[in-house]
Amino acid sequence: MKVDELRSKYIEFFKCKDHVQIQGKSLFPDNDPTVLFTTAGMHPLVPYLLGEAHPEGRRLTDYQKCIRTGDIDAVGDPGHLTFFEMLGNWSLGDYFKEEAIAMSFEFLTAPQWLGLPLEKIGVTVFEGDAAVPRDEESAAIWKRLGIPADRISFRPRADNWWGPAGLSGPCGPDTEMFIDMGQNPCGPNCAPGCSCGKWLEIWNDVFMQYNKTPDGVYEPLARKCVDTGMGIERTVTILNGKKSVYDTEVFEPIIRGIEAISGACRYGEDPEKDRSLRIIADHIRAGTFILGDPKAVSPSNGGAGYVLRRLIRRAVRHGRKLGVSGTLLSPIARIIIAQMQGAYPELTENASRILIDLDQEERKFMETLQKGEQEFEKLLPNLLKDPGKIISGRLAFKLYDTYGFPIELTEELAMEQGMTVNRLEFEEAFKKHQDLSRAGSEQLFKGGLADQGERSVKYHTATHLLHKALRMVLGDHAAQKGSNITADRMRFDFSHPAPMTEEEINLVQAIVNEQIQRDLPVSLEIMSLEDAKAAGAIALFGEKYESQVKVYSIGDFSKEVCGGPHVERTGDLGIFSIQKEQSSSAGIRRIRAVLK
Repeated sequence: MKVDELRSKYIEFFKCKDHVQIQGKSLFPDNDPTVLFTTAGMHPLVPYLLGEAHPEGRRLTDYQKCIRTGDIDAVGDPGHLTFFEMLGNWSLGDYFKEEAIAMSFEFLTAPQWLGLPLEKIGVTVFEGDAAVPRDEESAAIWKRLGIPADRISFRPRADNWWGPAGLSGPCGPDTEMFIDMGQNPCGPNCAPGCSCGKWLEIWNDVFMQYNKTPDGVYEPLARKCVDTGMGIERTVTILNGKKSVYDTEVFEPIIRGIEAISGACRYGEDPEKDRSLRIIADHIRAGTFILGDPKAVSPSNGGAGYVLRRLIRRAVRHGRKLGVSGTLLSPIARIIIAQMQGAYPELTENASRILIDLDQEERKFMETLQKGEQEFEKLLPNLLKDPGKIISGRLAFKLYDTYGFPIELTEELAMEQGMTVNRLEFEEAFKKHQDLSRAGSEQLFKGGLADQGERSVKYHTATHLLHKALRMVLGDHAAQKGSNITADRMRFDFSHPAPMTEEEINLVQAIVNEQIQRDLPVSLEIMSLEDAKAAGAIALFGEKYESQVKVYSIGDFSKEVCGGPHVERTGDLGIFSIQKEQSSSAGIRRIRAVLK
């Protein structure tokens, strides 16, 4: 089964079960400072899983592009991916375990859908602990559907529990579905959920049935929700009997393109070269989707832009290992755009930006490598004086940290001179650097749930006032290009070709504070996107909206399509103060502001 067929079948199945297909969202989540990227299919649905009414109803389905950055260093093995697609279906206070599990089972096993053999399927359920009882209900449902007890594995919280992301909030057990890959069991206790490779997870149903209070008590939720996720690449791997996601039609044309540019390798002939081919394929694919997103960032030294830069440079470095001397990234990106444009037309719409940014960053990195080599040449006379012919790890790390020069290339140059690098010392310096970086950013990556706290809700409402004020002062071209909100401040990106003058900044600030002082009511209407635009509501260019949208009006001042959440009146916001106005990227300005 091909990817397009799986995607279509999944959506068709859940439409038959009275679900409404909604649009997948951006790779950059709005108003969620806890993550850099959309990390799962549920991420854009968080406000609705937490209780807001979705304009399309209580049964939803979609496919969603996702990025996960925690395993970038693991990419290169047969299974890890940075960019991937998720299929999902949701019940927002509608059906629960009985129907959710039955639908999952039907889609997996029915001949007109995936038609997987019953004897190949195993499942895991939550084993319970001192705080929450064992999930006997899910286990009983699976048994009624024909899964024998020896293929139902009760697993601990670390394996079969979701949330809350913070100290409190909605959470619950999950049940995961696995496929027997045909290997011999690793031992007598080998069962679904075992990590030996015999069982591969294909689907996950999360049952949000509890609210964890700040004092650690799990209270049953009156409105229970279901959140499910099926990874497209992994499922296609299983359905086609492949051993790796990189062996499927998803990556075959990409890898063939890399082979053609390299001219010196064939996938499947050399394990080390295979690793480089997989890294290049994954990283250029992820970079193409990041740059092709309507809310794209450019390569930079911070945040999502840093992740993008790291992916690009790692791909270039592994291309060099394969003997690539010319341009690598943009030719492969063209293959990816042609392959994926049907499901993601934004790739074609933003193709020029994708190709230009990839070419520029690749060229910059090649210049970086050249500078690092020159610096190495300067150091070489003194290095050769060392009787042990060993380059210290501290010096190797300096080349890496200061010039972006990869340790592998330092080792390569050292070997040409009959020298070695103290790799252990380098790893110690590198680990210290990672620990410092992680300590500085641990709050940024603390979870996946958007902050729904009182302060963040106030800042979210203030972005509407700021957006309208900017358009009044600068013109209608001043369109929102992104925002980032914490409980302490707001950051707002907008299109404008030049720095704002001090007079313009003061005027925008005064307009916002005037609307706060007017204590305007904030009201909500649900209507079609066409009606919303006809009513004068601002909708973000490039954003994917449903047929029915939420429109928030702030008195007679602003009207905007938005998912929320918002305060009830502007008088609750406090005093708005712009702290800084600066460039974000070409043609994009950034305002940092606080509410006092």
